[in-house]
Parts: sequence; C-alpha cells; structure tokens
Amino acid sequence: MDTIRKSFGDELQEIKQDILKMGSVVEEMLVGSVRALQLRDEIVADEVIAKDDVVDSYNVVIEERCLRLLALQQPMARDLRTIAAGLYIIKDVERMGDYALDIAKAARKLAGIDPISDASVACSRRNDASVACSRRNLVKIPKMAQIVQGMLHDSLQAFVNHSMVVIADVVRKDDEVDALYRQVRDELISLIQEKPETAPQAVELILVARYLERIADHITNVGERIVYMETGEFKELH
Repeated sequence: MDTIRKSFGDELQEIKQDILKMGSVVEEMLVGSVRALQLRDEIVADEVIAKDDVVDSYNVVIEERCLRLLALQQPMARDLRTIAAGLYIIKDVERMGDYALDIAKAARKLAGIDPISDASVACSRRNDASVACSRRNLVKIPKMAQIVQGMLHDSLQAFVNHSMVVIADVVRKDDEVDALYRQVRDELISLIQEKPETAPQAVELILVARYLERIADHITNVGERIVYMETGEFKELH
C-alpha cells in the first residue's frame, strides 16, 4: 500500500510540475505578445503564436494524466480535490494562452503602422526609438500585463504549494487590472471621438486591454479552485 501511495504521490507531483511548466509558457507568451505590440515586431509576434501549440499539448497530456489517476487510484478528500482543481486550472491556463495569442495577432496587424500619437499607445521601433518611446510608450497596457503575469505566477505556485496566502492579493490585483482596463478603454474611446482616423488602431488596443482583463479573470478562477482544494468549499472571488 505504501508503494502504491508513493507512486500516486509522485504522479500527482509530476502533474503539478507540468501545470507550472504550462503556466510558464503562457507567461512567456504574455510577455512576448506585449513586447511585440510595443515594438510592432512581427517576428516576436510569430514566436508567441508558435507557442500556442505547446500550451495546447500540455493541456491534453495533463488532462489525460489526471483522468488516469482518478480512474486507477480513486483518490479521496484533498487528493481528489487537488486533481479536480488541476483539471479546471489547465482549462483556465489554456484560455489565458488563447488571449495571449490574440494579443500577438493584434501586434501583427499593427506592425508597420505608425503608432497613434497619444500617451496610451505604443512607440514604434525606429532610429529615434528612445525619444519616441519616452513620449509615446504604451504605459498602461504593459503595466496591466506585468500585474497579470505576477498574478499567474503566484496563483500557480499557490496551487503547487497548497497555499491560500496569496489569494487575497490576487483578488486585489484583479481589481487593479479592471481599473486600468477601464482607463485604457475610456481614453481610447475619447481619442476615437476626437480623431476618427485612429479608430482601427484604437479598437485593437482596446481589445488588447480587454484580453488582459480577461486573463486576470481566469487567474481569479484559479484562485477559487485553490480555495476549494484546500477547504472543500467553493467561494466566489470575482
């Protein structure tokens, strides 16, 4: 029995590590997609797009391993909740990857187009890049991405370590991301009203901010699963 239990524990730990690896790929996609947007760099955008298949592969493999553990080991109590949480979490992480992919696609659309001359939008990569970036840097969207990246990293570590300590902080940061999204949206809508010719770019940037806001929501879902895993109670965190 001890040998069987050890084998189960080892398998469960490997699943957790794979979920961390899956999340790390999504973190890389998130950072890369926003960087591609800032630099209007199609090459960086394409690198992000290619990683979506890696995330999808992790999703399939982890799901199969979780279902196999459920069928063969019939875990109880917290072990059962941990596997169930893992199954839900990989779906949320896979969806986060899809949103990062959407940001990369937006970066490709905007590549080669002069940025809107406004404080809320990206600078282009040109000879006077340092000057251009200081004047027209995408301030709020990269800030949103940085917060979201930290939320993702912390929440997945909490899942692996069975810790609820960071959950309250994740919820607080989700509110911060929501506030930044509303600022970006309102500023760009005002810009469209003032300069209708900026609409195509501004709409893409509003969508990018919305994708980041949705990623934060999915991370909050992860937090809810961690609470359930540890307490056996489902608590709405949004």
